[in-house]
Amino acid sequence: MDFELTEEQKMLQTMVRDFCTKEIEPYAAEWDEGNEFPYETIKKMADAGLFAVHFPEKYGGSGDELTFVIAAEEVSRASAGLGVVYLASLGLSMYPIIMHGSEQQKEHYIPRVVNGAIVAFGLTEAMAGSDVAALETKYTKEGDFYVLNGTKIFISNGAEAEFVTTFATKDRALGYRGMSAFVVDRGTPGFSVGKIERKMGLHPASATELVFDNCKIPVANLLGEEGRGFRVALESIDASRITIAAQAVGIAQAAFDAAVAYCKERSQFGMELGRMQAIQWMIADMAADIEMTRLLTYKAAWLTEKEGHAPVKESAMAKLCASEASHRVCDKAVQIFGGYGYTKDFAVERYYRDQRITELYEGTSEMQRWTIARQVLGMK
Repeated sequence: MDFELTEEQKMLQTMVRDFCTKEIEPYAAEWDEGNEFPYETIKKMADAGLFAVHFPEKYGGSGDELTFVIAAEEVSRASAGLGVVYLASLGLSMYPIIMHGSEQQKEHYIPRVVNGAIVAFGLTEAMAGSDVAALETKYTKEGDFYVLNGTKIFISNGAEAEFVTTFATKDRALGYRGMSAFVVDRGTPGFSVGKIERKMGLHPASATELVFDNCKIPVANLLGEEGRGFRVALESIDASRITIAAQAVGIAQAAFDAAVAYCKERSQFGMELGRMQAIQWMIADMAADIEMTRLLTYKAAWLTEKEGHAPVKESAMAKLCASEASHRVCDKAVQIFGGYGYTKDFAVERYYRDQRITELYEGTSEMQRWTIARQVLGMK
């Protein structure tokens, strides 16, 4: 068993850390405060090759799933808001095309993302959150076209996406067997962005409604086979959970680094905070949480490469443990900062807000526990 990263992965990790320190960290608070989408920084990320990681080399990509996880952690450490833009574009939104797209679809869409295109994943609806099969967006086939009608909600990157991978049902009575997956380009008649949500955190990233009103797309935009959309959605989410775990680890690392530095600078009762046993215990717990969840996340990514698909149990474990550990770490960081931690003058306030969503999207913690239990018990 080898816990060492390859030389290429170490180099990538160092390169991404240096890039984030220079191009992302100094602006993260400004983006958060102004709900600013960082177009210029995204272009710089693409120019540096960060939008190529984990895509097949034949389409301009490089690296593997573990490389993607390493990059996702570093970007999210610098800015969780930019992190979700990055993860949603390269990961969740593109897994349907990577795993189920035709050769023509891969050749058309993957190079666009390598060059910095923003992408969205349109699944969630008002009545279909954790219950994916309950979606109400419908599709009909008219000759060489599909026509989509319905509304998606809480869609990350919805306002900026150049295209979206989305899901609709032929007949709600068919349940999950009626679902199909499609790719829809921005500018398609009948496709528009609706309400933009005002969120607790991740302010640089939009979360919007996507409206399909007699949206007519070519038959060639079907992803995979008709009636197999449920499988496309679940396999994509299983893979994406690992990158959300990486995001959670990155946020936790940022909060931990800030807390450790503060412990060495701040004095109370005539001594540094770091010399107080109560603070030391918090720091120890934070360090253990991060180390534990990083290893679990890396293992899930390694298994994905080894097995050729995301391991359902391990991806759910990584997402569950990393998101809840990140919650604990960020909470302790605010506690260590005391009253200062509750102000926007210090970044731990932002980390605390940004972290909370990791326990909700890509499946709530309750859904992760349900998934893990069914895997352990052998239930389908």
